Amino acid sequence: MEVEQRAQSTTEAPDRAPLVLLTLILVASVANLNLSVANVALPEIGKDLDASQTGLNLVAIGFSLGLATTVLYLGALGDRYGRKMMILFGLGLSIPACIAAAEANSVELLFFARLVGGVAAGMAFPTTLALITALWAGSGRTKAIALWSGIGGAMAALGPLIAGALLEEFAWGSVFLATLPLAVAAFGLSVWLVPSHVNESVDPVDNLGGILSVLMVAAVVMAVNFAPVDGAGTLAISFALVGAAATVAFFVRQRRARSPLYDLDVAGRVIFWVAAVAGIIVFGSLMAAMFVGQQFLQNVLGYSTLEAGAAILPAAVLMVLVAPQSAKLVDNLGSRFTLLAGYASCFVSFAWMLVFWTEGISYLHVFIAFGFMGIGVGLAGTPASHSLTGSVPRRRAGMASATGDLQRDLGGAIMQSIFGALLTAGYATTFSKAIAASPSGDQVSDSTQSALTKSFGSAENVAERYPQYSSAIIDTARESFLSGQNWAYVAGLAAVALGATLVFFKYPRREREGELLVLYAQEDTAEASPADGT
Repeated sequence: MEVEQRAQSTTEAPDRAPLVLLTLILVASVANLNLSVANVALPEIGKDLDASQTGLNLVAIGFSLGLATTVLYLGALGDRYGRKMMILFGLGLSIPACIAAAEANSVELLFFARLVGGVAAGMAFPTTLALITALWAGSGRTKAIALWSGIGGAMAALGPLIAGALLEEFAWGSVFLATLPLAVAAFGLSVWLVPSHVNESVDPVDNLGGILSVLMVAAVVMAVNFAPVDGAGTLAISFALVGAAATVAFFVRQRRARSPLYDLDVAGRVIFWVAAVAGIIVFGSLMAAMFVGQQFLQNVLGYSTLEAGAAILPAAVLMVLVAPQSAKLVDNLGSRFTLLAGYASCFVSFAWMLVFWTEGISYLHVFIAFGFMGIGVGLAGTPASHSLTGSVPRRRAGMASATGDLQRDLGGAIMQSIFGALLTAGYATTFSKAIAASPSGDQVSDSTQSALTKSFGSAENVAERYPQYSSAIIDTARESFLSGQNWAYVAGLAAVALGATLVFFKYPRREREGELLVLYAQEDTAEASPADGT
């Protein structure tokens, strides 16, 4: 397979390495912040737009859905036609997408703007890890990935704090403008510092495979979101069938295509696929915990937007502090140990939320839960990303980068969708039971019951219309929300336990991991040699 070798790095770091890495982290931060800024604004959005819980779920996942559906395809286009070009296109498109989200006057328009913003990130975000893989080598690459992963996760965790501060002074639309200064700065630095061409492939892009990958991810995520919606069963089933058909077609296409979008032989390497699944669960846990947690803090504990945003700080700080130590653990004890340590911390976090997060708790319980989540992601994030880049040939750097992005984006989209679906179902079920058990339950009209069970924000709107029942409505809404969030946290515990089991039994120990990485490198060198001689 012929591969272009323009501007290939031959050392552990490129020229002006700190500035280049800063630029790539800044580009990634535009996406990472956008992933989470909506969470703290969800209660206000729900009340202002009279949105259902399903509508809020879609707003929350809109950005990650757009990113997850396009990251494979757009990453491949970047590999072929220029990663710098994709960065600049993506940053450019993110600006009008943010403005459109800020000005949206309906849940549907807001979801669409967030989706477009995710597509813009799909152009820029995959390139960052691909360039780190191409420009750095050896321990320098491990350290660069650790900073990229830790700071990226921390920026996602800081999103609620930034949004909360804005909401103290401005309307909810302001949170979607928070990344504009970053996008402008990242654009300028990228023009100046990012190399135009590094280890790019000259193979044709598998456009059919790219289209199938978009359908596959989008349909699966939408099926999960609409599954608990009353009256949307046919729509959910339709999405599920489309997702299943697209998945089968995608895998068949990748086996038959001369230049597949996704190399299934490389993806079948145990270090690669186990790390990919492990990362999806870990990063998805962070996004899902923040998604439900921000609503809990405001709806149940009565935190202001700034207080709710600040409450996530332990996760952000600890991710930044732990990520460099994670890189050392990977070098000294192996990825398997480090992944399991991260999983153990995430499990404690969800268990703490399930047991202690209820009405009237002190901030200490919030601090502990978010703190353990931050430690868990800080520990597991580096090996989850490092294992991908270390187990693929350089010509497939875009594939490793795209999978690394999928860990965050698909993990966030799927786990937020699962958490949101369970929160929606648990909330509606508990509120309906409370209405049925009420002595005056038979006097509640169908339209009023629908509004009460739609979302917490909708119940608040009903409470304002019936002040004589306001206290009872809000109390029931809180109890219903707590019931729904507990359903979600049980799912989180199950997902983390499943991921830890997979890593424990399938991911190789340190010595075997090193042997496999050497073997993979030898196989890739042998495969590339014939092309180099042509």
